Amino acid sequence: MTSLQSARILIVDDEAEIRDLLLTRLQMEGYECAQAAGTEAALRYLDQTPCDVVVSDLRMAGRSGLALLDEVKRAYPKTAVILATGENDIRVAIEAMKQGAADYLLKPFQFDLVTAGIARALEKKRLENEIENYRLRLEQMVSERTRQLQEAMRQVERTYDATLQALGAALDMRATEVAGHSLRVSRFSEEIARRMGFEGEDLRNILRGAFLHDIGKLGIPDAILLKNGRLTAQEKMVMESHVRLGYDMVQRIEFLEAAADIVLNHQERYDGLGYPRGMKGEEIPLAARIFSVADALDAMTSDRPYRAALPFAIARAEIVREAGRQFDPAVVDVFLSVPEERWRHIRDEVDQESYTQQVIRHRAGAPAVPPASDVVMLPRLRAAAGKA
Repeated sequence: MTSLQSARILIVDDEAEIRDLLLTRLQMEGYECAQAAGTEAALRYLDQTPCDVVVSDLRMAGRSGLALLDEVKRAYPKTAVILATGENDIRVAIEAMKQGAADYLLKPFQFDLVTAGIARALEKKRLENEIENYRLRLEQMVSERTRQLQEAMRQVERTYDATLQALGAALDMRATEVAGHSLRVSRFSEEIARRMGFEGEDLRNILRGAFLHDIGKLGIPDAILLKNGRLTAQEKMVMESHVRLGYDMVQRIEFLEAAADIVLNHQERYDGLGYPRGMKGEEIPLAARIFSVADALDAMTSDRPYRAALPFAIARAEIVREAGRQFDPAVVDVFLSVPEERWRHIRDEVDQESYTQQVIRHRAGAPAVPPASDVVMLPRLRAAAGKA
């Protein structure tokens, strides 16, 4: 904070006698003073030497005190400006205060009013500077808190990802899918969903739901889940209960609650012949209808113990054939708009990401069995799997 004694004052007037008088009297009060003969000289001085207060005549040869006020406000906002004026210019001086002048002085000068005006201007600028410094500190605090909040949100997202990975790893260890299936089908679902206008949290919920679609199989007994051969009617009912089990599990986790629709409805069919509720057409949530196509694509184009991966062209033709029956025709249309090369690229990316999981599964000696998603895929695939 600038004290009265240490303040630097610049006196601006086109009359040398007035400048000399003010300079002498203010120096006697302990102020450090300088003088300039007009606006241009004052600005040149301020470029070199900061001042706390400028005391300027309102009417001068060349540019006026108002012009100087505007320049000082723009270039030197921490400098206070006091305008000196005659009796007939008081209204102009008051208007100048509205435009940012700290005060005005009447000529001829009464020196006690001059020192009082300078003191007021210094105090006003001190308060303004304190407010500005407080604002800057507040902005810095807000910026820092925002950064901390963003980092906390990123940490939460990392925790979410770790939770998903842990759940996915638990499911993989049960050997309910070939390696990488959950990740591939989530990426396939993402590709279709993006092209259908999904974004932000809605898109993330589709990714999460697709990744965890079969999480309910953790609750299916091994005797049924890992059974070779045809399931009995009773065993099939138990197997189909995995969608409810998964839904009950996922909906209890707050950040996964919105993703639970896919978990519950991923075995529904567009023609109403799916389970668990036999919903039909647009009764089925759109996210689940998108997943259905993505899941079918991965199921058909992946190697399985009972058959080799089908060519993409065959998978594509089967999905087209099932439009309006197993699949939503609108979703199929979007699927068809994606080049085959894009699907291959996604598969290659996921295969690289899931390599570690494949190693873990191999070392664990986990048996490979057909996924339950094939149970409701296509008739000839069901026959090939030997499942009901």
